[in-house]
Amino acid sequence: MVYTLGIDIGSSSVKVALLEVASGACAGSVTLPQAEMPIDAPHRGWAEQDPRMWWQYACEGIRQLMKGKPVGSVRAIGITYQMHGLVCLDTQGEPLRKSIIWCDSRAVGQGERALRDLGRERCLERLLNSPGNFTASKLAWVRENEPDVFARTDRFMLPGDYILFKLSGERSTTCSGLSEQILWDFVADGRADFVADYYGIDPRSIPEALPSIGIQAHVSAGAAAELGLEPGIPIAYRAGDQPNNAFSLNVMEPGEIAATGGTSGVVYGVTDLPKADSLSRVNTFLHVNHSAQAHRYGVLLCINGTGILNAWAKRTVAPELSYSEVNQLCETVPAGSDGVLMHPFGNGAERMLENRYTGASVLHVDLNRHNRAHLLRAAQEGIAFAFRYGVDIMRESGLRAGVIRAGHANLFLSPLFRSTLATLCDANIELYNTDGALGAARGAALGAGLYRNRNEAFASLRRIEEVYPDPAIRQVLEETYQIWKKELQLQLENQYNERSRRFGTGS
Repeated sequence: MVYTLGIDIGSSSVKVALLEVASGACAGSVTLPQAEMPIDAPHRGWAEQDPRMWWQYACEGIRQLMKGKPVGSVRAIGITYQMHGLVCLDTQGEPLRKSIIWCDSRAVGQGERALRDLGRERCLERLLNSPGNFTASKLAWVRENEPDVFARTDRFMLPGDYILFKLSGERSTTCSGLSEQILWDFVADGRADFVADYYGIDPRSIPEALPSIGIQAHVSAGAAAELGLEPGIPIAYRAGDQPNNAFSLNVMEPGEIAATGGTSGVVYGVTDLPKADSLSRVNTFLHVNHSAQAHRYGVLLCINGTGILNAWAKRTVAPELSYSEVNQLCETVPAGSDGVLMHPFGNGAERMLENRYTGASVLHVDLNRHNRAHLLRAAQEGIAFAFRYGVDIMRESGLRAGVIRAGHANLFLSPLFRSTLATLCDANIELYNTDGALGAARGAALGAGLYRNRNEAFASLRRIEEVYPDPAIRQVLEETYQIWKKELQLQLENQYNERSRRFGTGS
């Protein structure tokens, strides 16, 4: 048997999958730890994790999967990871601080100043985004607030770059990775050194950028001994979790759309036109198959507080129930949750709300009528409403969501959520037998030449279900959504007015 390994570094867990190359089937997967990984939040809006924890669980997962299998049976490794994180390494390759991860909001101010000083028009033209709260802005925060750490930083990396470094000893990133760090110039089709110069970042601290698909490094002797693998295995694929999710669903050409519903929720569409949203509510990055000859851009809508709201609601009001039992309980409440509303925006600044942090909210609870079933259903509907809000923004940018592909995992395991989302977005949802770790393993097989082309790589991908809009609940969901949207707009207006009162200007 010939296998490839896929490593998925999430913020909740680390998943490792084994792909049997000949059949394209999953030969095993491990998710660690059993409970969610901790996220440290020393201040409001902060979120940090120790990158050494990711490596620890990746090692444990690989060792578990490889029990009883020949050492030489793994022929390639792929990596996918939580996007936009910052890992600072010293000259010895040791982390200098905990990683500032994707949902950390502390660098919003640095991004706002960069947008003003560099010029909005220039940023939208060349970066297709505001510098926002992305990796380069996070490093700028470190420079301003932790100058000793910044001075000792030899290389800064994304989470996936750190895992590749631990596997191989090589320091590199990808072109797609540079774009998610906001260090890619879409006009020049190369590294955006003008952003690094503005932030005071030495270009020498930016690792070399390589294609996402293709051999990037090889497993070192030390890592091989630690993992029970052969040295020299090629690491042949690396991508952020959302481009990788799209790849895993064979979403690679203009007009194709993918969605995820993990800790955060994402809608990701591929286009060949470099077009920016004037308010940077959606973001454009290089897709995994971008090349100078065939431009492929991923338009990403991210909602920070989706799956985490569903988990919070279950943990808070129904800790004894399984997620399947929660879904059954939700079905006892009619569509619209009898007026109860939830806004899922409680996991950091929301890009689609122009980097505002509103917090989550629960509205219109009647203590005499409503029970936990209403709260649990309102959580899933609130998440679907947030998706609809974002999809409407993407439609303004020219993307059309007639069919949405998703893996049969996380929130998409819920029939209620699937039906609600399909109805609200007036789109069919296709569910496939894949996930991020398996997608990374498939990417590794393609990048190492074990599959000759895209068609061969995805020949085994199977659609397991298609969900259609439900006309019976369309009207009540649309009416409830409009109330939900109005309440959100009131929150945003109140926040704007409060900041104007306190600081003399809005934001």
